[in-house]
Amino acid sequence: MTHRGTVTLTTPRLLLRRFVPEDAIPMYETWAHDRQVTRCLRWEPHRSWTVTAALLRDWIALYERPTAYQWAVCLREGGTLIGSISIIPSEPDDAWVADVPPGPHWDPGYAFGRAYWGHGYATEALCAVRDFWFSQVDGAFLTCCHDVRNPASGRVMQKAGFVYDHVATYHRFDGSAAACRVYYLTKGMYGTQGA
Repeated sequence: MTHRGTVTLTTPRLLLRRFVPEDAIPMYETWAHDRQVTRCLRWEPHRSWTVTAALLRDWIALYERPTAYQWAVCLREGGTLIGSISIIPSEPDDAWVADVPPGPHWDPGYAFGRAYWGHGYATEALCAVRDFWFSQVDGAFLTCCHDVRNPASGRVMQKAGFVYDHVATYHRFDGSAAACRVYYLTKGMYGTQGA
């Protein structure tokens, strides 16, 4: 793999770019404070925009690392910030099938403001980072998971070519357990989709 860090990506409708400090209030107001958005995520809704600002400072500091992948998702027309998408390293669980090569696992994750649900933006963003991962980073595979209470996220993963494998138990940042459906996509599978 050749890690490239968070480079700007574009799709027909979206611009994926690095976060900047000025994104704190729009991020807070659009999704980070919203209990309906965060109910199936690992983190609690932010109590104020200052919590969001502190998180962004941490993310922005990581951009100097070539292994940091954290994008602000914006509409190309007008530049409105609508969500975020990342690829982060994770520990593999014990239930993986033989299709997944050995080595570190890298997981895409995303969150979008409720006003932008149901428009295909999450799928478009996930396809962009998937394409980037396989064509520019030369990654061997990606894994994804979603809380079982959020089947819409699973549909996003399936539309991006990910294949369901098993249910696993993951933990939120507060330590509570959550049942998650786990998906994966290898570079070979991606290549056969004509992407």
